[in-house]
Amino acid sequence: MSTVQNETDIGPDEFETDTEGARILKLSTERSIGGSKDVEPPPSIVEILQDVRKDEQGEEVKTFSRKFSDAYGNILDQEEEESSKATNGDVLASPGKERPSSADGSLSNPDDTPSIQNSLLSSSGKYPLISGRGHSPSPSLRPFDRRFQARLSQSPLSSPRPSSPAFLTSHSRNPSALSQLVHDTGDVDTPDAPWEVVRWTKLRKMSGQAFSEIGKRKFGRPTCIAVSASIALGTSKGMILIFDYHQTLQTIIGPGTQAVESGSVTSITFSADHSAVAGGHANGAIFTWDTTRPAKPLLQISPTDPSRLHASDHDGHVSGAAVLHIGFLGTRHTAFVSADEKGMAFSHFVSRSMGAFARSIRTTRILGRYPEPSLAVTTPKKPSSVLAFAPLPLGNAMLTTDDMGLVAMLTPYLLVIVSTIPVAQTQHKASRPKELAAHGTMSAALAWFPAMKISAEDTAIHAPSSLAKLAYSWSNILTVLDVHDADVPEGSAKDKSPELRFIPRKRWKADEAIVAIQWLSRSVLSVITVSQQLIILEDSLLRVTDSSDMIKKHIYHVDLFSQQLSQLVEKLDEDDTSMHGVVADAFYMSFKAYKGRLFLLGFGDVSMGTMSNWADRLLALMEEGNFIGAIELATSYYNGGGDKATVGLPEDDASRHSVVQEKLTEMMSASLKYAFGRNQKAGTSKLGDRQLQELASACINACLSIEDMDFLFDDVYTWYSEDQVEGLFLDILENYITNGSIRILPPSVLKDLVGHFVEGGRDSELEGTLCLLNPETMDIDQITNLCKEHRLYDALLYVWTQALGDYTTILKDLLYLKEDKSHDSGSDRDPSRVVSANPTLKVFPYLSYILTGRIYPTGKAMEDTKATMAKAEIYDFFFSSGRQDTAPDEISSNKMTLSLPHLRHILKQDASSFLSMLNEAFEDSFLNGSNEGLNGQQRIAELSEEQRFGLSVNRQFIMSILLEVILPPDFDEEDVIYLDMFIARNIAKFSQFILIPGSTLQRVMVELCTYSTEDTAEDCQLSVEYLLSVFQPPDLPSMIPILSDAHFYKIIKLIYSTEKKYALLLTACFDDRENPQAIFECIADCLKPNSELSPKQIEDIHSVIIEHASDLVEAGLTHAASTIEAFAPKLHTFLLKALSNDDHAQFQYLREILEPSKPEKLDTTTPGASLNQNFVEQYVRLLCDYDPHHVNDYIGNLQTGDLRLESVLPALESGGIIDAAVVIMAREGKIRDAIDRLTQYLKTLGAALIGLLDGAHETPDAANAQETSDDLMQSLQKYIRIGVWLCQNQTKSIANTKGKATAISRRTLVTNTLSMDEELWLDLVDSVVQVTRDVGDTLESCPNTELTTTSHPINTSKVLSSLRTMVQETFTALLTTTTVPPSNDVRQTDLSFLRIFRAFLDRVSLSSPSISNLRAVLSAIFSAYSYEESLLDLANRLVDKDLFVHVAEVSSMRRRGWRPLGQLCEGCGKRVWGSGVGGGIWDAWIEASQDGSAGGSKIMATHPSAGPNGNGKGKAAASIEDDMAEPGETAEPDLEARKGGNLGPLIVFACRHVFHQRCLESMKPRGDEPEVDRGGILEFSCPLCI
Repeated sequence: MSTVQNETDIGPDEFETDTEGARILKLSTERSIGGSKDVEPPPSIVEILQDVRKDEQGEEVKTFSRKFSDAYGNILDQEEEESSKATNGDVLASPGKERPSSADGSLSNPDDTPSIQNSLLSSSGKYPLISGRGHSPSPSLRPFDRRFQARLSQSPLSSPRPSSPAFLTSHSRNPSALSQLVHDTGDVDTPDAPWEVVRWTKLRKMSGQAFSEIGKRKFGRPTCIAVSASIALGTSKGMILIFDYHQTLQTIIGPGTQAVESGSVTSITFSADHSAVAGGHANGAIFTWDTTRPAKPLLQISPTDPSRLHASDHDGHVSGAAVLHIGFLGTRHTAFVSADEKGMAFSHFVSRSMGAFARSIRTTRILGRYPEPSLAVTTPKKPSSVLAFAPLPLGNAMLTTDDMGLVAMLTPYLLVIVSTIPVAQTQHKASRPKELAAHGTMSAALAWFPAMKISAEDTAIHAPSSLAKLAYSWSNILTVLDVHDADVPEGSAKDKSPELRFIPRKRWKADEAIVAIQWLSRSVLSVITVSQQLIILEDSLLRVTDSSDMIKKHIYHVDLFSQQLSQLVEKLDEDDTSMHGVVADAFYMSFKAYKGRLFLLGFGDVSMGTMSNWADRLLALMEEGNFIGAIELATSYYNGGGDKATVGLPEDDASRHSVVQEKLTEMMSASLKYAFGRNQKAGTSKLGDRQLQELASACINACLSIEDMDFLFDDVYTWYSEDQVEGLFLDILENYITNGSIRILPPSVLKDLVGHFVEGGRDSELEGTLCLLNPETMDIDQITNLCKEHRLYDALLYVWTQALGDYTTILKDLLYLKEDKSHDSGSDRDPSRVVSANPTLKVFPYLSYILTGRIYPTGKAMEDTKATMAKAEIYDFFFSSGRQDTAPDEISSNKMTLSLPHLRHILKQDASSFLSMLNEAFEDSFLNGSNEGLNGQQRIAELSEEQRFGLSVNRQFIMSILLEVILPPDFDEEDVIYLDMFIARNIAKFSQFILIPGSTLQRVMVELCTYSTEDTAEDCQLSVEYLLSVFQPPDLPSMIPILSDAHFYKIIKLIYSTEKKYALLLTACFDDRENPQAIFECIADCLKPNSELSPKQIEDIHSVIIEHASDLVEAGLTHAASTIEAFAPKLHTFLLKALSNDDHAQFQYLREILEPSKPEKLDTTTPGASLNQNFVEQYVRLLCDYDPHHVNDYIGNLQTGDLRLESVLPALESGGIIDAAVVIMAREGKIRDAIDRLTQYLKTLGAALIGLLDGAHETPDAANAQETSDDLMQSLQKYIRIGVWLCQNQTKSIANTKGKATAISRRTLVTNTLSMDEELWLDLVDSVVQVTRDVGDTLESCPNTELTTTSHPINTSKVLSSLRTMVQETFTALLTTTTVPPSNDVRQTDLSFLRIFRAFLDRVSLSSPSISNLRAVLSAIFSAYSYEESLLDLANRLVDKDLFVHVAEVSSMRRRGWRPLGQLCEGCGKRVWGSGVGGGIWDAWIEASQDGSAGGSKIMATHPSAGPNGNGKGKAAASIEDDMAEPGETAEPDLEARKGGNLGPLIVFACRHVFHQRCLESMKPRGDEPEVDRGGILEFSCPLCI
């Protein structure tokens, strides 16, 4: 959007703007009619708004923005005027009557814009459809358990008011950016708002004078800014330039004075009355000036020479320390404070002395330490600086703090608040927040806001004035601190200085470091971050309301602190979390706020900014063409949404409403004109249906907020109606009726609403809508006629009953209306149309609601009095025999003499539904007869006869009437049954209110047992249960056959259980086919161990089980098996007999008791304990048929004697389960038979394999042949291993019986006959070899050699290889088993193997005349034998080699000896080896080497722990060398040693102590000579370790 603005002169014609162009809303060609270029451009919405105002007020209004500014001008500057009252200076000149430009394009951050309240899109869904229709239920619906429910009985989902759909979706052809902006909280990029957060105006004239090349040469570059009634700029040449708000340079301060010699101006400030200015300079000097007399400074404070720092009579800034902060205290020109870059802060007070013109300056240090002398030796201190500094300014409210001269200072470590009057005193200290991130950016900022008087209109603060508060920040943590006066106790001294309380109120964490803070107003805070983001915060909650990117403003910033604080950054310690990664530049001197306006000092210009107020934002939306968004935003402002303080709206509702309401109405009128193309200047195209609906929603929300429904229906709806699009409006209006926002409609709108919904076939929705309106405001005749015309019976009943309080007139009309057959065509009819076609179906839910005290059809509770009278009226209508009105002639012409015509008629229509309704009404306390709903003012005597009768009706009366009316033949049997159910259930629930003769109850019970249809059987049985709870028939046993014929087994079981007839109870359970689970529960309850049944009762139960054995297994086979196993295991035989014709059922039954899948811990005998051998054998036989793979596993778990071989062997053989048969034979000791059967089966498998190989080349299915071959090979391998297992076990058992083998001659072993186990091995080996030989012969006899290798469908090489492997494995097992282990007395022999092998060769020679046929087999046998021998030989050699290496290594280690513990002899202390021992030792070593010996005699040194021969455990003795030490070096213990004689060889013990032999001998007691072992070696013991 391109905008232009008149130059906003703060003085006439001198304020220039940033952009140019025309502020005209350019609509795209899509908005023009037909898109023709020749068509006159359509007017903007702002121009239409001007026309609306012209029409309404009769006067020309220039611009929409001017009107808004005039309307809100006073409120905008209210706080500024209040602030100005605190001083006597000039008031800031008006910044022009036209608003500043929005040309910089600073857009708010999407996440920081204010949230608009009530801006949720209204729910498009309607109220829920009817869940329970009011028609007669079928008999299977159990009418007495059902509750009648109307369509609106369940409240619709509460959909929020559709106040701001503009902020969810786009509405106009130019979508509203705010619509996406407000509610989006995700990561999706959203467009910015069309307004600027701050409207910036560049002060061009001022910037031209200060930043031009001439200005820079003359004055220097601007370095800081101060704002008050004037604008002051400090420069790098020590001058101060003062401009007025016309940007005129009024005063140049400093030329010709010492100020220009003091370096650049580093800080600047105005006094409270704007007449004095103070500046701090780079060399530490301070000057104060009278702005009207700039030639000479008022005060001059020179910096202190470093040599005078420690003089007790002088304080001040050190020369060369730039004064970074300065500020006046209170209203005085002679009291101010300052702080420098070295961390020093001072207060300066000027007083007159020594005459009228002499002045003395008292400077007091309030923070920091002077630098130590260079020669002083002290502990280094942490560097510091004053990062932020400000004295408390004066407000317009007088508080204690005004006379204390409070100053706030921020260092890298502390916040310090000091009072300077009367003496310097610390009032508050606070350390850095713990939440600061380690190694973050070091920055600090603070700003005071003084105490201000509170206007009467501001209801947010209940106090005459607000508190002074301080906003300060370290890094990215901002805190607001409130200043409270401390409570002064009574009787305290008056001269005692006041005490203050500083309370942190709120804390906010920014995303990055904060470098500058300024208060825009009492409630709005502005913040600049290190990346030059401007953030607007609302003070009460510290919530971000707006943000803007200021990077293009090029804010002036300087690095002031990094050199001073370099130790906190450059010496970064990762473990020290107080260190910072970088020190931020200073921005505080460039960012100022004054009276709600912001001032920026940039590198090339000076700018002023004003926050966009609510009028600016509305205008921006209107200019963009988003009139819907503008209406919704204005509505939000009216309701108090958004950030009132930020946009300049008053807090109190009355003031805000008066400001916003008029503008909101004008915007709606202009938007409607624009939307419907009714502008006088040019025609515009109408908007689409969707945008018109959104406009309607926005207007309805606005009118609801301002409570102007006349404007909504007289103006807004008229636009839609005249343009013939009222349906769009009515669709939106329905949502507001549904959520309860609108309950009153004018008659014309109501009529259009009915017509619109009926025309669209939305009768059901229309009824729900009408029932939510207030009927007392409707035209009864109109709405009644409309409802009758369109058959809206729910709405008719609602309106009539709520408006007139008549509950029977419409009821009578509906009761006698005939069904409309015209609605009965078609099979797929709308249920709502079916109900409307038969109005009688509406009667029952209506009666249910009224008789239970609810409004029909909404379901809301009625008032007690109204509910009572309504119920009395209904009961009188049906049950009063004295009513004068009768049924219509066409219905009751032949029954005029009958009483209770209405009751008889409705019972004829649908007796079941009426009785179901009464069943619900009986639960209401009205029928108790207490009449609690009547209040004291309405006495019974004042009521009519009908009302008194209705109040007297109770349950007993209704029950008597029904018994008299519902009688055959007037009513059929089914209706009588429903009455019986009604009586049975309610006599049980309300026995204290209802009294019925026993004969009648007996008849009711019998009738319930003789129901006519199966649909009512369950209801009848439940009713009998109710009845029996309060009524005991005189002859209950005679009722059993009737109950049995009715199949009321639940009741029969209850009777038998009560009478403890358990056998009959179980029989009844068997008879009840619908609940088979009850059979098992009954058996478990009766036969559980802790039951109190007698043996006779248990026997009777067993008889019942035997009698119904087939029924029991039919109820649940596995459940029956587990139950009988747990409680009656003796009855298994009878149940299995019942399953004699079903083998698979027997198998499942036996599996459940023998191998239960889920064994449960029952309080009975262990499952399976009562099983007999027959069950097991039968189960094994059935396993062979249904689970053959599990047979072997099951048999393996059985014990010996659990199974008889002859019983199961035929089944095992027929099933081919030979392995199981073999296992059974082996378990019974029939090893010989087992091997014979196994070898026979091996031959059978071999024959099958040979047959397969012979016919394989002829089969068409090669894959199947290979699979069959693999299966046969697996079977062979399996059974061969079983044979090996049998033989091995037999060999081991025989070996255990014979005992230890004895040495016998080889000849005897060879000539003896084979033992039994050897014969078993022989048969097995013979069978395996025979199969292998036969298969090999078959393959060799094949006519085509190639057929046996490549083209054969079976992999013959794999077959041969597998068979040879089996032979080899068999002989390997034989060799392993028959080999006798070696011992000391018996040498290892393999004679058993040799005898078996010889017998095998003899047997083979009989069957094979040529040994060539066995060549391959014998080769495999010998390979196995030689393989075992060679493997054993290789292992022995590897072990021997490894053992030799380790023994050699140990021997070498032992020969190395021990390393001595030290270099000195433990006896004489003389050095015996190492450096300093002398050269003679080397010569002695060479001589010993040449002799081939290291020493003469061998001496054995032993540790005291050593065993015999010096070989202690772990402490072996070591042979030692002759002593080679040089004699005479040290004193020796004996005389010879003192003379320097030879001390003998060295002796090193296992404890690593070293001695000369002479020293060791001299240390031993006299007569204790060393021992000599058998080798002639002396043995010593360490004297230190004995």
